[in-house]
Amino acid sequence: MKKYNLIVIGAGPGGYVAAVEAAKLGQKVAVIEKEKIGGTCLNVGCIPSKAYLKHAAWVEEMEEANRFGVVNELKEIDFPKLVERKNGVVNQLQQGIHYLFKQQSIDYFEGEASLINKKEVMVNEDLLETDYVLLATGSHPFVPPINGIENVNYLTTDTFFELKEQPKELVIIGGGVIGIELAFAMAPLGTKVTVIEVAPSILMTEDKEATAIIRNQLKKMGVTLFEGVTIEEVQSQKVKLTNESISFDQLLVVTGRKGNLEISESLNLKKTPNNKFLEVNRFYQTSIDSVYAVGDIVEGYMLAHAASKEGIKAVRHMFAQKEAPLKNDQVPRCVYTHPEIASFGLSEEEAKEKGLDVLVSKTAYSANGRAIAGNETTGFIKIIADKKYHEILGGVIVGTNATEMIHTILAVKESEGRLEEIEKMTFAHPTLSEMIGELGSQMIN
Repeated sequence: MKKYNLIVIGAGPGGYVAAVEAAKLGQKVAVIEKEKIGGTCLNVGCIPSKAYLKHAAWVEEMEEANRFGVVNELKEIDFPKLVERKNGVVNQLQQGIHYLFKQQSIDYFEGEASLINKKEVMVNEDLLETDYVLLATGSHPFVPPINGIENVNYLTTDTFFELKEQPKELVIIGGGVIGIELAFAMAPLGTKVTVIEVAPSILMTEDKEATAIIRNQLKKMGVTLFEGVTIEEVQSQKVKLTNESISFDQLLVVTGRKGNLEISESLNLKKTPNNKFLEVNRFYQTSIDSVYAVGDIVEGYMLAHAASKEGIKAVRHMFAQKEAPLKNDQVPRCVYTHPEIASFGLSEEEAKEKGLDVLVSKTAYSANGRAIAGNETTGFIKIIADKKYHEILGGVIVGTNATEMIHTILAVKESEGRLEEIEKMTFAHPTLSEMIGELGSQMIN
């Protein structure tokens, strides 16, 4: 029987990052994965969707160049070649994780793990012994009980990226982050895209002003948008709403995800009151203290970078110095549309609901020299701060490079800085980031 200090079950962002951290701390580590190394994010989520968004951006840039005198012609979309490129990106990153495991002497097992007890794990026909177990089993697509859905061939994110032919008419049920990103990825390529959201608005978790900009961009791209509607039935090649029928040759259902908790049943690990997640303490320990859990199976943001940070913190609690748990207001939230949305912390409404006296200010991309020169004037930067002490409570950026620039504001907050620290910084000119400095100065003067 092989003996380990830590066995990680799940090789997604929560699992493989935690495994590498434990190995760097001198521990003997094994990782078990029943699907593909890299998990949902690498194989059917973050990475392939960003590859497709890049393809769309190339088309948009060609159209933009035509308007300003760089004349070019788009002759065709070779969709299989775009899929081939996406597969190459995914494969390169998979090989990178394998290299990290080899470099850190981490044993990797492909197969389905089962927990014999809190110290023994079975995979294939191997019985492994361990001091600690880290569950990082991720999640799977949740498909709601839509009338007729069981009788049609539909896609989820687990299968969408397997398509070899470009859809002519794509209907997306779900107007959350994933659904909207994929609308932005496919519409510029020439696919007729329709997004159906039963909630009152798309992107319900995002800033309302940001959502309004994205809604406008979708319409400019020719995407048909239905919000606050009722889906009566799904039929072959057709979605029936109360007063309208929408045809499709491909149907994509992106209505959330559900944690993979099945492996925990054998140990009868305690769940949260709603039974959707494993209950963990502030150090990510489950109801059995040698078994930890991170990522989509615990409460918090279902985001790859959140899972990775949780995994690191869990491992450091096992083998190094204890750290405070990850807080939601420390996690950047990103939507990779064109323009991008990035945010963190409290919104203006949330801050006021907490009884805080808030100071809110916003500056537009349209007033920035770099944005004007680059024809990237759609968007804004907004900072929410405490009015008395100028502590940063939250931030929202909508625009080009938003997902990169948000970290400047977040870094100041994390270092316990205030608006004054932003104002003191010297930002290069001309840059988009100098808007952050201007906003900091505007808010304290």
